[in-house]
Amino acid sequence: MDIIITPAELVEKEQIPFLQFGHEDVLTDADARKKRVWNLNRASTLGNAYHGKVEITFRTADGEDKRVATTVWTVDEKFITLKAGCSIPISAIVAIEFF
Repeated sequence: MDIIITPAELVEKEQIPFLQFGHEDVLTDADARKKRVWNLNRASTLGNAYHGKVEITFRTADGEDKRVATTVWTVDEKFITLKAGCSIPISAIVAIEFF
């Protein structure tokens, strides 16, 4: 039996304000949540100091995973702010990949 894995759809950061996000955290493990925040702070430092981009995979309210390649400007308690000035709830972020 072949397993087909479909990568998350790549979206432009300008599309993010038009997406809806759920209220529940997509990560259930406490250690994974801590690592996510650590990686987001690292991404913010990379973005502000070196203008480096990361790829963020996040989940929308309808359960679809999407990706965006962007610069993270700020990280606060509940949201990240991207270069275009739009925000993503931290609880919706599945993964952060560094280039």
